[in-house]
Amino acid sequence: MCRWLGYVGDPIEPRELLYDTERSLIEQSRFHSAESPAPNGDGTGLGWYGRHERPARYRSTTPAWGDENFRELASEVASGLFLAHVRAATGTPVQETNSHPFRYGKWLFAHNGFISGYSRLRRQLLTAVREELFPCILGSTDSELMFFLALTFGLEEDPVGGLRRMAGFVESVAAEAGIHDALQMTIGLSDGHDLIAVRYASAGTANSLFVSSDVGAVRQLYPEIERLAHLPENARVVLSEPLVALPGVWREVPAGSVLRMSAGSGVDEQPFEPVAPR
Repeated sequence: MCRWLGYVGDPIEPRELLYDTERSLIEQSRFHSAESPAPNGDGTGLGWYGRHERPARYRSTTPAWGDENFRELASEVASGLFLAHVRAATGTPVQETNSHPFRYGKWLFAHNGFISGYSRLRRQLLTAVREELFPCILGSTDSELMFFLALTFGLEEDPVGGLRRMAGFVESVAAEAGIHDALQMTIGLSDGHDLIAVRYASAGTANSLFVSSDVGAVRQLYPEIERLAHLPENARVVLSEPLVALPGVWREVPAGSVLRMSAGSGVDEQPFEPVAPR
């Protein structure tokens, strides 16, 4: 399985979360765990918002732990909203266009999981993508296709609704093919203002997802931890696996949930229920 991380708050260098913590995303990418049974060595990516509405992006096929360009970039950029991803391929090629995050206009999208029976369903799912969006699909992953299906089903006007309708459509197509465990997914999505995260599985246990607790409360719990002292008061992090083993810092996101957060806001949590589109 892949791993990803999203941050929203006052600008920081991505390096602080991707490299500097006890169990940073890059350190996690080297090792097996209960959440990810294989190393994430099939691609690396970072998307961030800066001077323009359209996010900037770096993607590579190099394993994260050996990508010196990625390390340099993560130390030079400062951003108040970014998504980072380390990939473990699930049947599609290791190539730059298959590395996350995916981008369309002001939107960034990262995913951990899969569509069951993807090779059987791919043609039918592809034909549902809006005609003007189809040329924008440059890779071959189920993740990118899920993004463009969500755009087809109204993500730009209603992000959570678009994701719900995408999930409902995939499940309905899969059910017609006799596949009843269609989706395993955690999703990170942003328009440059809000950070949206989803944890969902059609059947079985959903892949892990965690969100940071309020930074002020965490500082009171652990006043001696210097690495927490400089984090902005409005910072929120959502990620596949915790970066540090400190009780009270991370809260597991319930399966079947969607979170929405922005700098300085609380975390709005709602149930995530797929809706079959008309």
